[in-house]
Amino acid sequence: MPQYVIYFNQQWVGDHPAEWFESRGPLASAVVEEIRAAGELVVAGGLVEDDARAAHADATSGSLVVRDGAYAPHEQRVGGLTIVDVADDQAARTWAGRIAEACGWPQEVRQLW
Repeated sequence: MPQYVIYFNQQWVGDHPAEWFESRGPLASAVVEEIRAAGELVVAGGLVEDDARAAHADATSGSLVVRDGAYAPHEQRVGGLTIVDVADDQAARTWAGRIAEACGWPQEVRQLW
């Protein structure tokens, strides 16, 4: 079966009070558990936002350079992802929709090669 990545950019999350985020966590976790129970979960998780815990590798100059910190500006960073192993595009889109509803922000879905 093909695998798909369902993800969001951090910018898509928006500004919300802490209580709002706390209320969404259990909803998102429940959807991930549904995907797991269906035998279609590969991995799911949010990314640590602390730039001090990030690093990036770049070899575009012809020499490898590995540096501390994020490579992309905050508004271009992936905030979290779910990889599913499902039968087709429609199944992946269904899970993306369920995750979007639970989280409260948009999700993009793309097939992995």
